[in-house]
Amino acid sequence: MNNTYIANNDQNTKDTLMSNKTYFIETYGCQMNVYDSELVATQLEKTGYKATKDIESASLIFLNTCAIREKAQETVHNRLNSLEYLKKRNPDLLIGVLGCMAQNLKDDLLLNKPYVDVILGPDSYRRIPEIIQNRVHSMDHLVDTKLSKFEIYDDLFPSRKDGVNAWISIMRGCDKFCTFCIVPFTRGRERSRPVDSIVTEAKKAVKNGFVEITLLGQNVNSYTTPNGDFSDLLEQVAKIEGIKRIRYTSPHPRDFDDKLLNVMSKYQNICNYIHLPLQAGSSTVLKRMNRTYNREEFINLVKKIRYYLPNCSISTDIIVGFPGETEDDFLETIEMVKINKFNSAYMFKYSSRPGTKAAEYENQIDEESKQERLERLIKTQSEITLLQNKKKIGSIEYVLIEKESKKSKNFWSGRTDGNTWTVIKKNNEKIKDVVPVLITDAKGVTLFGKSLNHKETIYEAN
Repeated sequence: MNNTYIANNDQNTKDTLMSNKTYFIETYGCQMNVYDSELVATQLEKTGYKATKDIESASLIFLNTCAIREKAQETVHNRLNSLEYLKKRNPDLLIGVLGCMAQNLKDDLLLNKPYVDVILGPDSYRRIPEIIQNRVHSMDHLVDTKLSKFEIYDDLFPSRKDGVNAWISIMRGCDKFCTFCIVPFTRGRERSRPVDSIVTEAKKAVKNGFVEITLLGQNVNSYTTPNGDFSDLLEQVAKIEGIKRIRYTSPHPRDFDDKLLNVMSKYQNICNYIHLPLQAGSSTVLKRMNRTYNREEFINLVKKIRYYLPNCSISTDIIVGFPGETEDDFLETIEMVKINKFNSAYMFKYSSRPGTKAAEYENQIDEESKQERLERLIKTQSEITLLQNKKKIGSIEYVLIEKESKKSKNFWSGRTDGNTWTVIKKNNEKIKDVVPVLITDAKGVTLFGKSLNHKETIYEAN
């Protein structure tokens, strides 16, 4: 950026910031953070702020952060460093750090980022209107990272942009305490929203034009209320008129039961897709991770899912290089990928998180070994993903049109029921239509097909 330009325009920019109540939220990490950013937007709009896409002109900047991996934290630190000049240009600019990183690293932020005005943990977003109001009278830093046993934001509804899919948080926190995971310490213990609150939010989303709902939780199938468990909730949402597709993420293998699979098989608008985190293929490593299942139990669960839902697509999460993981342990993970034939996988190197039990384990794996194992795993899974996709060639898949293809405005891009991105040439479809598509090719993680978009076979957008 031209420094002369900044100098010449500092006063004009400051005057604009003082007169315009505009906010800019940047979100890092998981879908839960996306949902939380939408909640925060609601709170800001209550105080008279309006969203802006121009960070340079914003009078309030919030970074909603993730602490799940070291790289995510580095990204946020670098971003904050790049924003310091805006604070120098306009001392009245309010900069805030929200979410898991705020919860986990507040002392570091206060010491090394003094230009950060507000640090809020995931359970403190109700205070935003109060913070904004008090800002008029006081320029002091504000830190609130207390975790709540009760906060579920059940009476707050997010401010959503137009779109196809609406994320809906059904619970907060986690009780599993996997030894590698910081989430129980940054988001607290499990709390479930009432069924009625979630159903109301889903109906509002449909009224606002959304046709797909994704239910969110650290472990969605741990959801429990006096009025029902996760299966009961899923069934209630499936009955809402106007919802074309329902997804959920992420379930825990230990909490998966036949009741949930029966509900999934009963309703056509519940997607034939499950994201089922494995994390490791070795029972020894799984025990050290405190995952509460072994490899045989996981294999049997996958078999059960495919018995109830024969065409179900299954994706997974896998961590390589966990402390103490031997070459034989890693080869068991490779074998598990081949046995279960996952349609796709999110694969990561183990990232030590201070405060977790695994961070104290001996036999930490060096970075070179972790990288080498990750590359071998990615190669194996990529080959399986391509084979699974090629099996679709010649079949008809129903694709929800979500956007124009990035490569050409003459093509649509959307996802199958099984969550695979599919590209088709435009005809008379519209975004939010569910279109029957003849799959003609598969490349990498993407399917290509021909729309069979005779008018009577398109489920038109509402």
